[in-house]
Amino acid sequence: MQNKDACTSIMVGKKASLDGASYIARNEDRVKAIEPKRFLVKPAVKGRHETYVSPYNKVTVALPEEGMRYTSTPTLDQTAGPNEEDGINEANVAASFTESVYANDRVLAYDPYVKNGLAEDSLCTLVLPYIHSAREGVEYTGKLIAELGSAEGNGMQFADADEIWYMEVVTGHQWVAVRIPDDCYAVTPNQVAIEDIDFDDPDNYMWADEIQEFVEEHQLNPDHDRWDFRHIFGTSTQKDRHYNTPRTWFAQHYLSPNASLGQRPEDSEMPFIRKAEYKIANEDIQYVLKSHFNETPYDPMGDAPERKTYRAISLSRTAQSHILQVRDLNKYKTSIHWIELGVPAFNPYVPFFANANDTDESYRNVPEKMNLESAFWLNEALAEVVESHYQEFMEKDEDYQKELNEWARRKIAQVDKEAASLEGQALTDYLTGQNHEIATHYNEWTKALFFELLTEGCELSKMSFKMDPNL
Repeated sequence: MQNKDACTSIMVGKKASLDGASYIARNEDRVKAIEPKRFLVKPAVKGRHETYVSPYNKVTVALPEEGMRYTSTPTLDQTAGPNEEDGINEANVAASFTESVYANDRVLAYDPYVKNGLAEDSLCTLVLPYIHSAREGVEYTGKLIAELGSAEGNGMQFADADEIWYMEVVTGHQWVAVRIPDDCYAVTPNQVAIEDIDFDDPDNYMWADEIQEFVEEHQLNPDHDRWDFRHIFGTSTQKDRHYNTPRTWFAQHYLSPNASLGQRPEDSEMPFIRKAEYKIANEDIQYVLKSHFNETPYDPMGDAPERKTYRAISLSRTAQSHILQVRDLNKYKTSIHWIELGVPAFNPYVPFFANANDTDESYRNVPEKMNLESAFWLNEALAEVVESHYQEFMEKDEDYQKELNEWARRKIAQVDKEAASLEGQALTDYLTGQNHEIATHYNEWTKALFFELLTEGCELSKMSFKMDPNL
């Protein structure tokens, strides 16, 4: 099986974040330039007797009788599976599936992928409705891997208000997971990232049964005095140094400017987890996910000879990007599922309250062909116009994103205040209504900028010529 995503993931612990929330985030990058995505709320189920069969690889799983409500971002085309990717469930647990990772041929020789095992298309559907904590997310997924095997290498993020866990499944049955310390952040770019595993510390590490025996039996550990998962199972190739490690370099350069001094884009030993040098805001996470080696010679939007040397974080083929802001429900009434459609560099992140029973029609209904009433197509269209005249339009586009971020902060504060006195269905109904208002506001602003830039673009044609006003 080949992974279909080539993503970038960020995790920020609750003591490392500016507002005390746990954050997990990811750009979902696809092979196709256009991969329409929807934003849905999947309802809770009870008394169900169904079997799930993946349209992608026919993995077959008996579904639990009960499942919680959750948000998700499935693909419009379901022939290759649901690909729901990410969401927040009723238990205030968030998950993001998956960061594609690649194992070396030594370990795959002894534990190859399982053709009809768990793959990215099914993971969110089969895990998120049934977990009540981030730790349980790892445990639940680990049991499925033990039973069904894995069809590919995948990294998965799980978060609740207290903990963040990152899990890497690298062969047919071998995996490890690490708890991200509360005062730290982590970035991973399509590469086995987890480093040393402390098998005497089950509070902060989890692993597949008998993984130590597997490594010992097949003589797979290249180190003399450590058990480094990245060294044992990962890769360090020319592709890694041009496709993967530069993204870690740029993110750490921004988030840890002092600690990352001396790191180079092609360094293979950059740490996976770093202590935050300052508290990280939602806008900082956005900046990294929107970045394309800004202010460096490697920026593909620049004109330096090195501009095509490395693969950037924000791509034209990003199907969607999300930031899952998991908040303490003792302080706030809901967590927030931020969604970016289009190209992250050019489009805003839209905040939706996770405790909702529906999504706006502009996000729920996505036609196969371009239609500006669809949020997905509207944002794709704006991104295309901005990129077509990047130097002329980027400042207005950045101002638009900044103003919407300011509006979002005010809106969230207002809703939090109003929601404080609400409970149960009244709270869910109120937050659902606010989500519709948010969608409408963002769509109206996006249309206004789109038509303004489209009009200005008519004056920028290369087919123009100085004309005699009398002709």
